[in-house]
Amino acid sequence: MPPPLPAAGGSAARAAAVRLLCTATSPADAASLPHLLALPPVAPSPAADELARLLLAHHNPFHPAESPLQLLSGGGVSLSGDLLVQILIRLRGASKLALSLLHAARLHPCFASTRPPANAYDAVVDALGRARQFDAAWRVVVDASADGAASPRTFAVLARRYVAAGMTRQAIRAFDDMEAFVGRKPDAGEFATLLDTLCKYKYPKVATEIFNKRKYKYESNEKMYTILIYGWCKVNRSDMAHKFLKDMIGHGIEPNIVTYNILLNSICRHASLHPDNRFDKTVQAAEGLLKEMHDKRIEPDVTSYSIILHVYSRAHKPELCLCMFHSMKERGICPTVATYTSVIKCLASCGRLEDAETLLDEMVAEGVCPSPATYNCFFKEYQGRKDVSGALQLYNKMKAPGSPTAPDIHTYNILLGMFIKLDRYGTVMEIWSNMCESTVGPDLDSYTLLIHGFCNSKKWREACQFFMEMIEKGFLPQKITFETLYRGLIQADMLRTWRRLKRRVDEEAAKFGDEFKLYHIKPYKR
Repeated sequence: MPPPLPAAGGSAARAAAVRLLCTATSPADAASLPHLLALPPVAPSPAADELARLLLAHHNPFHPAESPLQLLSGGGVSLSGDLLVQILIRLRGASKLALSLLHAARLHPCFASTRPPANAYDAVVDALGRARQFDAAWRVVVDASADGAASPRTFAVLARRYVAAGMTRQAIRAFDDMEAFVGRKPDAGEFATLLDTLCKYKYPKVATEIFNKRKYKYESNEKMYTILIYGWCKVNRSDMAHKFLKDMIGHGIEPNIVTYNILLNSICRHASLHPDNRFDKTVQAAEGLLKEMHDKRIEPDVTSYSIILHVYSRAHKPELCLCMFHSMKERGICPTVATYTSVIKCLASCGRLEDAETLLDEMVAEGVCPSPATYNCFFKEYQGRKDVSGALQLYNKMKAPGSPTAPDIHTYNILLGMFIKLDRYGTVMEIWSNMCESTVGPDLDSYTLLIHGFCNSKKWREACQFFMEMIEKGFLPQKITFETLYRGLIQADMLRTWRRLKRRVDEEAAKFGDEFKLYHIKPYKR
C-alpha cells in the first residue's frame, strides 16, 4: 500500500512528503495516444522566416498580382518542398495567404515534374479550418487528392477543425468520406484518432455513440477505452468514466498507467479545493486511487506526481508543492517541464517570485528547457502586479537571439491585455509588431483584444484598421466585436465610416468566394 499523501501542516507535511510513493518507480510501458494529427513542427529556417515576413508584410488580398507571390510564380525563388511546408506552417494564422501561396507553389517551376508535398496541403487545410473556412478547406482536399497527396492525416486534421468549431456531425462525415479520397477504409488507429479528437474537445457523448455503433467493426482495445475514459473525465463525469473502466476490465482489457493517470487527473483537476476540508477530501480520493494502482502492481510515474503537484498548486500550498517535488527527485524520478511548471506556477501565484526564479534557474541547470507556459506563469503574476519593468525584462530575454524559448501566442496575448489595460499603446504596437514578425500570430483573440482596447479608448481609426486587417486575414470577428465597433462608430457620429467598412467587408467576402468558382463541389451544410 502506498504511503499517504502529505497533508497541510509544517514538519508533518514534510515528513509525509518524504514517505510519499516511496516505492521506486520505473517508466511505464503504456501505449501512447495516436499522433496522426501531428503536423511538422516549426524548424529553424532563416529563409522561411524571411519569406513569411515578406508575405505577411506586403501581401494585398485585394490585388494578388501586386503580391510578393509573384516571386514564387515567376520562379524568382528556389522553392523546395521542405521550405514551402515551413513557410505555410508560419502562415497558419493567415489562412487566405497560405492558400494563395499553395496555389502559387503548384504553378512554380520547382514543382513542374512533381507536386507540393502532402504536408503542404495538410498545413493549408489546418489553417483554413482554424478560420472556419471549410468550403475552401474541402477544395484543397480535392486538389490534394488530384495530386495524390491526400492522406488519412488530411482528414484527421479536417475533422479536428470541424470538432473545434462544434461541428461534430460534419467531422464524422469527413472521416467517412476518407475512403473516397484515399482509396481505403479507415483503420482502428484512425478511428481511435477520431474518438480522441471528439473527447479532447469535450464531446464524449458523441464519441460514445459512434464507438457503440462501430466497436464491432473495429476491434476494441485499451487505447479506445482509455480515450473514452479521458473524455468523460474531461467533462467531470466520473460515473461514466468508471462505467467504461468496468466495461474495459469486463472485456479482458487491463488498464495501464495512462488509464489510471487519467482517473487521477479527473479526481484532482475538477475538484473544488477551498475550503481546506474539500482539499483534504481530494487528497484522500487520490490516495485511494494510488492504493488501487499499487494493488494492481502499477507504480506511479512522473505524470502521477505532476498531477498531484498541480492540486497543491491550485490550492496555493507552496510548501506541499516543494516537499513533494524534492521527494520525487530523491526517488530518482526526473521532473519534466510540466512538473517544473506546476511548481513554478504555484510559487508565482503565491507571490514567491524569487523562489520561482530560483527554481527556474535550477530547471535550466538540470537541462530541462522551459516552455512558453513556464514563462507565462511569471507574466500572469506581473500582469496582476502591473509590474511593467519585470514583464518587459522577461519578454526581452525570451525574444533575444539565441534564446531557447521564444514567446508563444499566449505570451503575446497576456502582454497585449496587460498593456492595453495600462493604456500604453506605444508598447502594445511594439509587441504587436514583434508578434507579426515572429509569425506565431496574431490569432482571433489577439485581434479581439486589440480592437476592443482601441474601442474603449475611442481610437476609432485604429480599431477600424485592425478590424479590416482581421477580415483580410480570414478571421471571422465575434458578434460582440461587430456590435462594439458599430455602437462606438454610431455614438461618435461616424456612420459613413461604418458603411465604408461594411462595404469593404462585403467586397472581401465576395472576392474570397470568387477565387474558387472553377471548383464544383457541394459544400457541407453548416
